[in-house]
Amino acid sequence: MEAFNPDDWVGRTQSRSDQFHSAHVRKIAATFNLSAPEEGQELPWLWHWCFFDDCAAQQSLGPDGHPRLGDFMPPAHGRNRMWAGSRVNFIQPLLVGAQAQRLTTLKHIDEKHGRTGSLLFVTLSHEVWQGQQLCVREEQDIVYREPTPPKASAGQVAPEVDWHETVTPDPLLLFRYSALTFNAHRIHYDWPYVTEAEGYPGLVVHGPLAATLNLAVFTRANPLARVRTFSFRAARPLIAPAAFHLSGRHERHGYAELWASDHNGINQYANVEFD
Repeated sequence: MEAFNPDDWVGRTQSRSDQFHSAHVRKIAATFNLSAPEEGQELPWLWHWCFFDDCAAQQSLGPDGHPRLGDFMPPAHGRNRMWAGSRVNFIQPLLVGAQAQRLTTLKHIDEKHGRTGSLLFVTLSHEVWQGQQLCVREEQDIVYREPTPPKASAGQVAPEVDWHETVTPDPLLLFRYSALTFNAHRIHYDWPYVTEAEGYPGLVVHGPLAATLNLAVFTRANPLARVRTFSFRAARPLIAPAAFHLSGRHERHGYAELWASDHNGINQYANVEFD
């Protein structure tokens, strides 16, 4: 990897504007088999991840489908990228049809060494505003790992749960979510690339897709809950088209733990605080 000084990158900011057009919201709803909220109604939790995309020019994409690094993000060239987790604070509802702004700050860079080699962690801080109102505050963890085949290992067995749903992630779901987020990362749709270049056994389910579905399952099981915070972290990749389970349990008043798991154990941990 190209050497760089983290101090030259930490503190950089990026601002983007987007409008939560009802047409795009209808496409998100169709992908999740849900009814779409109308203009002026609240945008469902985590659907803001389908906006503020890079809109990177075709010629600026790297071999993995991501925009080339070294502009806003540090030059972690030659490494494989994944969204490792997020911590989201819902302050005010985001409204369908309204203009929104997202201010991003590169908050932290850390190099670690794990079982699969060197790992570069980049933490981004996002603020999403509508008008003069701060609506969402989020920290997002991106990890860049050396291009070694991911190790297939069993995860922790999911505990007894209070609710449960099963999802079968076919390639159509992955393709549509990639389209909704304008995400060209090839591990989600390009079978030869994901199996040969990155060493996965099949197409990889998007981490934020699993997290969004998991929070939706929570809200169906707890329809009166008003979500205040949500966080998730990846443990193992979810591989399509194997079915996975979205489940959770109440730990105490106003707090629940959630899991995404397959037949080999937990793939993603999450928790939610709510009123």
